[in-house]
Amino acid sequence: MKIAIIGAGNLGLAMAKGILHTNGATTMYLTKRNTKSIQDFEKYGNVKVTSDNLEAIANSDILIFAVQPGQFTTILEQAKDLLTEKHVIISTITGFKISRIEEIIGADKFIIRSMPNTAISVGKSMTCICSNEPGKKRVDLAKAIFNRMGHTMEIPEDQMQAATVICASGIAFWMRLIRATTQGAIQLGFDAKEAQELAMHTCNGAASLLIESGSHPEEEIDRVTTPKGCTIEGLNEMEHQGLSSSLIKGIVSSYEKISHIRKT
Repeated sequence: MKIAIIGAGNLGLAMAKGILHTNGATTMYLTKRNTKSIQDFEKYGNVKVTSDNLEAIANSDILIFAVQPGQFTTILEQAKDLLTEKHVIISTITGFKISRIEEIIGADKFIIRSMPNTAISVGKSMTCICSNEPGKKRVDLAKAIFNRMGHTMEIPEDQMQAATVICASGIAFWMRLIRATTQGAIQLGFDAKEAQELAMHTCNGAASLLIESGSHPEEEIDRVTTPKGCTIEGLNEMEHQGLSSSLIKGIVSSYEKISHIRKT
């Protein structure tokens, strides 16, 4: 596949790494205003680094846009005459609706919105996808790209904002949860390195259990054991030790905000 990533910032580079590490592109263009910081990507051999968006678009079939929302309109206006029936447009830009893209380049184009997170660089992204009507013919192609770097879910566009909170910003939330768990382990006597290792692998194990079993978290809770016996008693012990209250408050607060976003 001939892929161009228009906007090689943090997310753009994370996608590039994920695609390249899984041999997901025949050729790849990476664009950025100042290319000095991404020049090393040309060591892959099939990667071209350029500041010319139009060059990248003309020589690619799959166009993944990861620019700032304010830049996207201008780039689409400049590129619309270059777009052909071969092009698949994949936008990762928060808040930029498909209808706005259609207004600029036409509703007959294959247009897909996706929201990966930065874990895509290590093949663990949760990527949500939606499309316009023609784009439905290319959704499986988009899934094939992003499934090489994690997991995908097709959703209605009106759920994309909520998905952004859960999946993209959610990476930072789970990082904070791991940090808080690490601090709790330190309080119980582990050194910092040991504490972080315990927290990271426990978090990974919890997710893996649910993925492999396909069950609901509440079903798995009944089967999990802790030093105090059953999970509920273990959680109560954590509360008694003062370790879980801040985590619980943080979780409740975060998902109350998410619920508000979904409603509005």
